[in-house]
Amino acid sequence: MNWTALFDIAGAISLLLGALLAFIGAVGLVRLPDLFARMHSATKPQTLGLLLILLGLALTVRTWGAVATLLIVIGAQGLTAPVAAHMLGRAGYRSGTTEEDLLHIDELGEAYRRMQR
Repeated sequence: MNWTALFDIAGAISLLLGALLAFIGAVGLVRLPDLFARMHSATKPQTLGLLLILLGLALTVRTWGAVATLLIVIGAQGLTAPVAAHMLGRAGYRSGTTEEDLLHIDELGEAYRRMQR
């Protein structure tokens, strides 16, 4: 077995694992009960799934131009997904769409109440 075949197999495994994680995140987005759980399933497995898919693409394509483009996509995803999740969580909390009984720890509550006064 040569290196090309090994990279192709590793790329295929990475692509399949990434697709599986993206699917699990999509199922969690539909099935989970509240905003924060859905937000978690929309960001964590989706981001890792995308990273695995991009790693699989880099292993199978193996050109510098493609790898550079994939690195830009990884950087953009790594910068935008946490910010978007934070903004969605904050907006959901402020609009009152969260279920208080599902929150174990409410770190934002006291600061939010002080801000409203």
